[in-house]
Amino acid sequence: MDMDRNSLVEAYRRMRTIREFEDRLHKDFAGGEIPGFVHLYAGEEAVAVGLCSHLGDGDFITSTHRGHGHCIAKGVDTAGMMAEIYGKAPGSCNGKGGSMHIADVDKGMLGANGIVGGGPPLACGAALSAKKRGTDNVVICFFGDGASNQGTTLEGMNLAGVWKLPVVFVCENNGYAETTSYKYSVSGTDIAARARGFGMPSVAVDGLDFFAVAEAAGEAIARARRGEGPTFIEAQTYRYYGHFEGDSIAYRDREEEESFRSRDCLSRFRQTVTSQGLVEAADLDAIDGAVAAEIEQAVTDALSAPDPSLDSLTTDVYVDFPASQLWMFQDEPVRV
Repeated sequence: MDMDRNSLVEAYRRMRTIREFEDRLHKDFAGGEIPGFVHLYAGEEAVAVGLCSHLGDGDFITSTHRGHGHCIAKGVDTAGMMAEIYGKAPGSCNGKGGSMHIADVDKGMLGANGIVGGGPPLACGAALSAKKRGTDNVVICFFGDGASNQGTTLEGMNLAGVWKLPVVFVCENNGYAETTSYKYSVSGTDIAARARGFGMPSVAVDGLDFFAVAEAAGEAIARARRGEGPTFIEAQTYRYYGHFEGDSIAYRDREEEESFRSRDCLSRFRQTVTSQGLVEAADLDAIDGAVAAEIEQAVTDALSAPDPSLDSLTTDVYVDFPASQLWMFQDEPVRV
């Protein structure tokens, strides 16, 4: 890969932000500060940042119930996210979505999604829009190993292949669908191989290695921008915490956890760039400090922010579309 120093620094900053954000939520949720369910992304940072480092605001992503990392990697404001998770009015979705439903369309983040396999149909819709409008925008569709068994995922892959849509399907195989190992629930266990049945290229990469993910992502995204259709990436990764906060994690052992933590994506990134003289360790240390202060301030602001008003209870239910966007409802066939 050919990344300059600024790109490397930004990649590290976003990965560190995800880790700090998630570790803080882990602490505060245990203290009873946060309402609702929370599913943490810590450990998987290299996947989201490796993919999104190739994207601009005009590109889109669809996410999962474990969506904080995707949001941060795509550039969503962390203060707004924190307020949203605390259910406060200044939140990304005015405090109405919570952890599992953060979205920011202006940043191309089409929303976290509590429905397993809910993202692929949305990704195909966004990709069809990009194709109809004649842009070179692409869509990254994140989903887990559990969603690889869902009909919506397979139907979305088939549709993207038939219409040559600019979608990159990214299976974040973190080992477990909730509490069930993919080795038990996935027939054949080679998730990447499934995509070949839909005529699209696929690859499995080390999801704990930022550079491996970013290299595969760069090729897949460039292919989509050229109009050559979808690609499938299986990123083999690991989540450090349980399926949800409060999970006893009785389905895996300490030895397995320590094995994956010993290959931590942030530590490996730091070792690579400092050993090759690409970035100074002191610069990365400065980022660590700045990010810690940023997250601390986000929590402070969220705690002092107002709750949504009762007057806003029935707002944000329907969306008004400008007339220029109503082509999708016209009585004419869709041509691709």
